[in-house]
Amino acid sequence: MSLQWTLIAGFLYLEIVIVLLLVLPIASPRRWNTFFKSRFLQGIQQQAGIYFVVLLAVLVLFLLDAIREMRKYSSPEVTDHQHLDAEMQGNMRLFRAQRNFYISGFALFLCLVIRRLVTLISQQASLLAQSEAAMRQAQSASTAAKTLLAQTGASNDNESNEAQDKELQVSTLRKKITELEDKLKSESKDKHAVKEQAENITKEYDRLLEEHSKLQKKLLASGDSDKKAD
Repeated sequence: MSLQWTLIAGFLYLEIVIVLLLVLPIASPRRWNTFFKSRFLQGIQQQAGIYFVVLLAVLVLFLLDAIREMRKYSSPEVTDHQHLDAEMQGNMRLFRAQRNFYISGFALFLCLVIRRLVTLISQQASLLAQSEAAMRQAQSASTAAKTLLAQTGASNDNESNEAQDKELQVSTLRKKITELEDKLKSESKDKHAVKEQAENITKEYDRLLEEHSKLQKKLLASGDSDKKAD
């Protein structure tokens, strides 16, 4: 294997290891995102796009060269007096071209896969952070709502207690007013009865005075007649 294809094969093996590290649950998306946003990677981030395009162009060139070699050795000119060594050499070159095609093709494919995995892991980490922030906001909102409901319930209880106290006071006052009205009615009735009794006593007293005066007159009249008789 020539030097360039050895380098491409080594790059392919490195890509396989990177894909396994990204796919297997070795680290959480947060840690991967923290690693992606490290100072070293942030320093080469500006040139990363250029490096990626250059790498893709190199892999595409090697892939096209492998395809050319495959087409070149896949249909060799067959002659009647072709030597066996030449045929074996052609088959070997065809095998190398196919091997180089698979190496460059898989290297190109895994390069795109790694880029996509990095993007998805970063998005997943940001979504996890947003979901946690939303959960915290929801928990704080639910806590505030529970506190507000508790305060509202307490105020409602206080208002209901105050309303009950007011109702009790009103009912007590009504009872007192009713009792006072009853007492007033009874006292007014007693007053009327006493008044009537006083009027009756006055009338009886007047009648007795009249009878007394009549008796005195009779006694005086009888006394005078006795004096005359004497």
